[in-house]
Amino acid sequence: MLDVDLSQPLWMLLAFVGLGWLAARRLAVDPRPIATLLIYIIAPLTFFRGLTLGGPSIDYLLLTAALFLLASTIGLAVSHAARPFFASEEAALLAFSSGTGNTGYFGLPIAMVLLPPEGVTQYLFCLLGVTLYEFTVGYYLIARGRFSVRDSLAKILRLPLVYAFAAALLVSGLSLPIPGAVMEGLDYFKYSYTVLGMMIIGMTLGRVTLHEVDARFIGACVAARYVLWPLVSLAAVLLLQASIGISETLASALLLLGVVPMAANVVVVAMELNIRPEKGTIAVLLTTLAAPLLIPWYLQVLLALSGLG
Repeated sequence: MLDVDLSQPLWMLLAFVGLGWLAARRLAVDPRPIATLLIYIIAPLTFFRGLTLGGPSIDYLLLTAALFLLASTIGLAVSHAARPFFASEEAALLAFSSGTGNTGYFGLPIAMVLLPPEGVTQYLFCLLGVTLYEFTVGYYLIARGRFSVRDSLAKILRLPLVYAFAAALLVSGLSLPIPGAVMEGLDYFKYSYTVLGMMIIGMTLGRVTLHEVDARFIGACVAARYVLWPLVSLAAVLLLQASIGISETLASALLLLGVVPMAANVVVVAMELNIRPEKGTIAVLLTTLAAPLLIPWYLQVLLALSGLG
């Protein structure tokens, strides 16, 4: 799997971050409307298209459910552990970020380079589980940093991604035809999903000042993403290999989920809720900058430890 050169797609994704920084600094582009577009239009349509094309089966939906439960467990555990050490907004931001990673904007293009078509489909359904966490349990965790329980739940009910997921299951389950022109139109959203998702990191970074650098918070975010998640993904692969047995393709997809950088949606959601987006951006940027160096090394080590290298 690692015979493929990852340097070009990784650095291209970082180039999108740089373009976002230039747009904010030189053109005074406001990232908040873009965050709203990503949450309410682009992401739901992108996942609706991917699900209908992928043909959700019971096995694929089990992957979605398993990753949703795993991400939710990590997010809830970190939320409980972080409260004594961080202010409410920082603890909420850390809890949200710990349960997720940049599996979509960053990880999906890498999966398409590394994995065969079956592996990309498996990765997509795993990614969906993480994304469902982001816009349900994770969204609730981060909203609770500022809003009441009632307001936080009300905000979740307004998010369209869960409804897009249900609509895709309905369309696939009833074998409803989707016009070719509609699917062709939806195809454009997958490109804007990645480009705008990475650019918004740079746009937010353009508004960051030095006093917002919090080494303790950044260290906790990095540890959750580049220590906890690789260990959890490796443990999951080893457990599945020893119990039911899984294919090398699925094992590789699960390991890739564990080594992507922090989620750009940390910035997107924090910006939408106005919960310290600048602070989250610094941690997201650092893990993203480290990704071209860490991802190939991490994958090589994890594949070797799981007997696939």
